[in-house]
This record gives sequence, structure tokens and C-alpha cells, in this order.
Amino acid sequence: MNPVPPPAGPHESSAPAVLGALVMLAALAGAAVVASRTAPQATGFVAQASPAAAADAAGGPEAIVANLAQRLPGFPKIDEVRATPVDGLYEVRVGSDVLYTDARADHVIQGQIIDTRTRENLTEARLERLSAIDFGALPLADAFVIKQGGGKRKLVVFADPNCGYCKRFERDLAAIDDLTVYTFLYPILGPDSRTKSRDIWCAADPGKVWRDWMIDGVPPPAAEGACDTGAIERTLALGQRLRVQGTPGLMFEDGTRKPGALPREQVERLLAAAAGKS
Repeated sequence: MNPVPPPAGPHESSAPAVLGALVMLAALAGAAVVASRTAPQATGFVAQASPAAAADAAGGPEAIVANLAQRLPGFPKIDEVRATPVDGLYEVRVGSDVLYTDARADHVIQGQIIDTRTRENLTEARLERLSAIDFGALPLADAFVIKQGGGKRKLVVFADPNCGYCKRFERDLAAIDDLTVYTFLYPILGPDSRTKSRDIWCAADPGKVWRDWMIDGVPPPAAEGACDTGAIERTLALGQRLRVQGTPGLMFEDGTRKPGALPREQVERLLAAAAGKS
């Protein structure tokens, strides 16, 4: 009998680049205070402003990029700067992560913007759009397939055979009707995960062996003879490119992706939303 899994699934961690930038900002804060205390006093002489200084004074995307590059040389590459619905506040995008700043990048803010009128988390919605995937471009041949009922709806799951959250999720998933599940074996929890993934992938019926293990606790039979496990290696590389940092990782037909073992009711809502957009 399987042990009871923990009550909540893991979530993707913050992007290393942005976290590194925030650590750097915190480290520089003390130096900035010292510098401000030792800065020379103004002499009353006013130099004519250069075009760059004029742009900095006006503020905006160009000034933000220039000021961050000048003041924080180790700041990660900025992919986009755009205005937010909040007057004077700009979004700075680094890959699929966002920070906020004022028009001259005098301050950098990590946090979330929530519209109090609609109660929508604008930051969360933006991050979901940035992390969306092209479902049709996924290499589904590298996943094994389980069809439930008519199988009209589709869901991709990145899962590790030793993941307790994945086991709990698999039980809920098995109860959803009219669904085709594409499971990508993503052994990230250690050597035994790779061994079990190989045994499952090389079985005559990977879906049955997977469910037997994940739901009923029946160990997968050891694979015998030669077996091409290139799909598992490709999945590991794919997961890194897509920044799948935890299991289970879920991907829906409309491009929406979610980390963690979501409740069955939430999965049903996301499947319905994806079907409505297709």
C-alpha cells in the first residue's frame, strides 16, 4: 500500500536570473547608502544636459534599459520593457519572468499587480501568457498514451515515477472521462527514477504498467534486452527548455501550463476552458 502523499504539489521556483538580480540589488543596497553619504556637494554649476541625460529625465523604456545597464552591470539581459496599467510603472521582462520599475529605473520592485475592480491578478495572468506553450509542437511520440472514454480532450503530464504528488494526481486523473493523457517520463528525482522510467517505457503496455505502479503500488517489471530510451533523454532536454522545474507539470491544449498536483475539479475547469478556445 502506498504511503499517503503530502497535501500539496510542488510549484515551479522563481527564475534564477531574476533571483540573482534581486540578490545583487540587495547586496548593492549597503554600498549605495555609503556612496550617498560620501557624495560631493553640489557647487551650483549647472552643465548643459546631454541628449542621453534628457532621455533619462523624461524616462521610459529606453531610459530604463540604459539606467539598469549603467547602474547594475550584472543585471540579466532585458527582453522587453512595457507600460503597465499603473501610471508611471513599467514591466521589465527577463525571459518569462517580470519585475517592475519606475520610468527612470530608480527603483526595482518584485511583486504582483492586482486589479481591485475586477480582482484579477494581472501579474499572474501575464506570467501565464509568457509561459504558454505550443501544444501542437510538443513531441507527443515521446510520451505514452492513456485514453479514457472518448478521449476527445487532451492533457500532457510531465511526471516522475517516484513523485508522491504525481501518484496522488494520477488517482484523480484516472477518474476524468473523455480524456487522452500524454505522459512524458521526466525522471528528475534520482537514479531509481531513471531505472523505473526505463522499465515503464520498455514495457509492452507502458500505460498499464504506469497506472499499476502509480495507483496500486505494483513495481514495474525490469526491462529485459535492448530498448531504445532516447525518448526519456529527449524529454529531459525538453523539460529543461520549457523550464519544467517540478512534477507533475501539466500542459493543456490552449497552451496553458500549471505546476503541481491540481485538484480534479480545477483540472476539469482548465480542460473545459481549453476546449472552448480550440
